[in-house]
Amino acid sequence: MVLAMALSGTIGLLVVESGLPVLWVVWLRCLLGGLGLAAWLLWSGTWTRPSRREALWLLLGAVALIANWLCLFRAYAYSGIAIATVVYHVQPFVLLLLAAVLQGAPLPLVRLPWLVLALVGVGLSSGLLEQAATGAAQGAWQGMVLALLAASLYAVATLTTQQLSRIAPAQIAMLQMLAGALALLPGVWALRGQAVFSPQAWGAVAVLGLVHTAWMYTLMYTAFQRLPAQAIAGLSFIYPVVALLVDVLWFGARPQLSQWLGMALILGALWAYRRSARAA
Repeated sequence: MVLAMALSGTIGLLVVESGLPVLWVVWLRCLLGGLGLAAWLLWSGTWTRPSRREALWLLLGAVALIANWLCLFRAYAYSGIAIATVVYHVQPFVLLLLAAVLQGAPLPLVRLPWLVLALVGVGLSSGLLEQAATGAAQGAWQGMVLALLAASLYAVATLTTQQLSRIAPAQIAMLQMLAGALALLPGVWALRGQAVFSPQAWGAVAVLGLVHTAWMYTLMYTAFQRLPAQAIAGLSFIYPVVALLVDVLWFGARPQLSQWLGMALILGALWAYRRSARAA
């Protein structure tokens, strides 16, 4: 889960550097990721025929996952990678709430303060306070709404995966990717004249599809099947920290003091959460 979240933090870099329309990026990610996972399943021979009930969970998870990508990648254009990513990470709270409502999972009230502290860190890391003070936050709310919607969809995809414990994680991800590629094909065809492919674009989408999808989702879905929702929620905060570091090291962003404080709060809350979980 830690490795999957660290890889997730570099997704925005690949999306931006590809220079392609969001719909094309998501479609190519689905296509390349799905084919990569299919090759792995063929080699490993781990295919399991889904039941009708499992097929419905797979379909619901695919819809939630692909819509999540479309919303999040579009949010980058409005709010930037860092802000969209950190706002996106209210999703652990959505996940805990949905798990409590739909699965009857107990809310970890003893450890909940650490999640609240991490959420405060996410808010500080976003830099929205500084933008609002300088009047530069106009339009940022569209990105925030899209990121919040993406967070909710991601939580749904997580819970659907937990209903598929009989199926190998690679197979779950492959079926969802290929379903997404088929569903998005008409829209991609309609935008075929807007996609300009350079070597950089091909490199970005190839890494995004094969590394950040085929391999990363195998890691992540394995973690989803083995970890409770509370642990998934806590470890998910690695993602926004890595995304902020990418903004600093690659795009030359200069975080304010409050943003550095926010990252420190996220890491501190994550450490305390994991420690309290082990103690329990």
